[in-house]
Amino acid sequence: MPDSSFPAQALILAAGRGERMRPLTDTTPKPLLQVRGRPLLQWHVDALAQSGCTNLVINTAWLGEQIPAHFGATPHASDGQFLNITYSEEGRDFGGALETAGGIVRALPHLAEVFWVVAGDVYTPGFTFSADALARFAASGKLAHLWLVPNPPHNPRGDFGLGPDGLALNIPAPLREKQRAYTYSTIGLYRRAFFTAPFVQSVSAIPPGNPGGVKAPLAPMLRAAMDNATVSAELYTGPWTDVGTPERLRELNATHPEAHTTETPSP
Repeated sequence: MPDSSFPAQALILAAGRGERMRPLTDTTPKPLLQVRGRPLLQWHVDALAQSGCTNLVINTAWLGEQIPAHFGATPHASDGQFLNITYSEEGRDFGGALETAGGIVRALPHLAEVFWVVAGDVYTPGFTFSADALARFAASGKLAHLWLVPNPPHNPRGDFGLGPDGLALNIPAPLREKQRAYTYSTIGLYRRAFFTAPFVQSVSAIPPGNPGGVKAPLAPMLRAAMDNATVSAELYTGPWTDVGTPERLRELNATHPEAHTTETPSP
């Protein structure tokens, strides 16, 4: 285990079962499936290392022993860079994944005051985990900052809105046909205080480290924080794929990545 006196700047979520990916995930955790010659998870690890991230947490559950077996002990060399990896082994400790918020709270003792969170099953080769973005977020006073993407075919109504002032908006599902919503890319910056905010009752009572293994989703917390105007967002229009089915995986391995941009949409 790496030295915990140096908190991690990022958490990669890699604990899910990947039911829609079966039978591929019957023997391989989804984040280790090959995308264009590299395990899906490797793309994030390399991008984080190139951005200057030095300490990383990866949570695991389903077939979780395969992930540390692949990446090895700390330090981890990635494209000539080095980073320390801590594993939050939910499967070993609790017999299964703790859902997104439960898993993040489990990892909190290893994380810095502000940190990146990204799902291990999205492919976004052009995204930069920018140190400038992290610094701007740290100075903003917001509790979370999300990257939203144009809605893919499997999520046509989107998840959250984006106001002209850069605030993420909690748009109820029935209103998303009239008010434009975007899909949450599963890339975001978070402040530790987000997980203890008084309006997030579903998680704020769970102590850091989640010793009881409480399962808790993230989306209700984000919606509560948006209602309190404490979540900002921006639109990312570069290549992004939720690698959720064998068909999407095949398409990725048969095509080439496109150029990427980050922009603010017109009101």
